[in-house]
Amino acid sequence: QEPLVESGGGLVQAGGSLRLSCTSSPTHYCLAWFRQAPEKERERVAAIYTGGLPTSYADSVKGRFTISRNNAKNTLFLQMNSLIPDDTAIYYCAAAQPWKYCGGRDDEFTIVGRGTQVTVSP
Repeated sequence: QEPLVESGGGLVQAGGSLRLSCTSSPTHYCLAWFRQAPEKERERVAAIYTGGLPTSYADSVKGRFTISRNNAKNTLFLQMNSLIPDDTAIYYCAAAQPWKYCGGRDDEFTIVGRGTQVTVSP
């Protein structure tokens, strides 16, 4: 299977925006963005599903981040607005196994990209 490859990270000032992209496949019914900051637990930021489950967001990003996918272009996106320094982390694209519907648990996302660094300065 093709690996997931993230892009779009970088350095931005607080209040700014970034859009992350990830190569994916229409066979990935469950896709998500996770992030991990130094000395913090990995956190699922947002998830998007084919097959009935609603799009979900962590409370910390609701109203600021939007997850979307373009199956025609095999791409997953994360639009991040009103960024704050606490958003600084490595962001990872993740997928459940191809052709598999999922229940929304973190442990279902077993395919993970290498990550892209997002740094938000005060």
